[in-house]
Amino acid sequence: MAQRGTTRNGVADKIPASDLPQPVKIQQVRYTKIFINNEWHTSASGRTFPTRNPATGDTICEVQEADKEDVDKAVAAAKAAMQLDSAWRKMEPPRRGRLLHKLADLVERDRKLLATLETLDTGKPFLQAFFTDLEGSIKTLHYYGGWADKIHGKSVPVDETYLCLTRHEPIGICGAIIPWNFPLLMLMWKLAPALSCGNTVVIKPAEQTPLTALHIGSLIKEAGFPPGVVNIIPGFGSTAGAAIASHEGIDKVAFTGSTEVGQLIKEAAAKSNLKRVTLELGGKNPCIVFADCDLQMAVEEIQKGAFYNQGQCCTAASRVFVQDRIYEEFVRRSIENAKKIVIGDPLDPQTTHGPQIDQQQFEKIIGLIESGKKEGAKLEYGGGAVGEKSLFIHPTIFSEVKDSMRIAKEEIFGPVLCIFSFKSKQEVIERANNSQYGLVSAVFTTSMDRALSVSGALETGTVWINCYNAMHVQTPFGGYKMSGNGRELGEYALAEYSEVKTVTFKMNDSM
Repeated sequence: MAQRGTTRNGVADKIPASDLPQPVKIQQVRYTKIFINNEWHTSASGRTFPTRNPATGDTICEVQEADKEDVDKAVAAAKAAMQLDSAWRKMEPPRRGRLLHKLADLVERDRKLLATLETLDTGKPFLQAFFTDLEGSIKTLHYYGGWADKIHGKSVPVDETYLCLTRHEPIGICGAIIPWNFPLLMLMWKLAPALSCGNTVVIKPAEQTPLTALHIGSLIKEAGFPPGVVNIIPGFGSTAGAAIASHEGIDKVAFTGSTEVGQLIKEAAAKSNLKRVTLELGGKNPCIVFADCDLQMAVEEIQKGAFYNQGQCCTAASRVFVQDRIYEEFVRRSIENAKKIVIGDPLDPQTTHGPQIDQQQFEKIIGLIESGKKEGAKLEYGGGAVGEKSLFIHPTIFSEVKDSMRIAKEEIFGPVLCIFSFKSKQEVIERANNSQYGLVSAVFTTSMDRALSVSGALETGTVWINCYNAMHVQTPFGGYKMSGNGRELGEYALAEYSEVKTVTFKMNDSM
């Protein structure tokens, strides 16, 4: 989810190479235990699990493996921190805001270390982690720190006999289940608004990528958050994640990940205590390229959307509809542009393309690429693994893709660009909307009228015009259809972490 104004490696092209940040040399990872009540704990079971570097296959370290018993302890700590007489509940909103700003400052202080941990754990290029993931995390904390003392209700006019007020109160204990593709950034998208509204949280980072979340635990304590406000539970989805989704003591759960797992979480939430759920799920995102567009700009923006983070983005530009008059030229330029991508060590500042997260994801992507070949799509570039024993996949471009093919319908979550041809506006809108997903879309045209009419017709939560992955903390993000429920970011996210209470007074002479 690249930030606006970032291009090479997710960084501004204007930065001289000599001024670019460098990774930190990490001899040993410091934080590998469960974080509950501002203290570090071993797991109740005594089990650990390895977290591995996808670029090398090496084990980075062993992490404590939480399960249901550990989740119960975390929920108990979060519940104690939510009591009416607790330090957190009695804390004035401006003070909550200052804690969030302090946390942002500490993340800025440890920015190189956190970016290095993110690169080791995910395989994403270091400069992308530094300039996108860390920058976005810091901005998110500051943004919601600013909101903490501006969350309030209203006076509602009814009639002269009554005075009606609304109060915005914290939901309570919020569970957050974090994905592996943007571990730190997605954590902040959930943590910051939850804390701004006065909630306590229990966080489960993805088992593939727990390290930055655990480091944040140390910064939570250093910033001065009271014990129990933030609890971080590394573990597996089938155990720790399932325990969060079904826990009777958790009042809300937020999840980013696959649609299939999102459905399981919503079912578990309904069968337990009918907890509120926010889901940011999959996408099969259409990009529409009209003949009047700035063609080179469209090629470059869409390719960033398709290949950024090795295509492991819910926002990936995975269905590109190009008007027939410019189709062949668009394909040609896409191939030439893909040749500029540098595959290599994610810690090398020159690298722009790293490995996939793990063997399971690698095999899924390769299988879908092979299905594209078999079903008749034309392989224009890439199409296979880099070397024999690695998780690297060449950026891949298919042309002559048909709507019925698997690569046209299934979320690939890998570096695969599928290019379709279209003739008319009405045709392409119908085809773009013919999907179970509705997360994001993009339109490339120089006509404002066309941009407005098409954006209004597309069934997606976000529409980008002449840009891609233009994400801002101030703007809401979420999907239609099976891409999820609710919104993250912006003022809209505050409603996902607060309850509205109506208080009605009957007026009389004594009041």
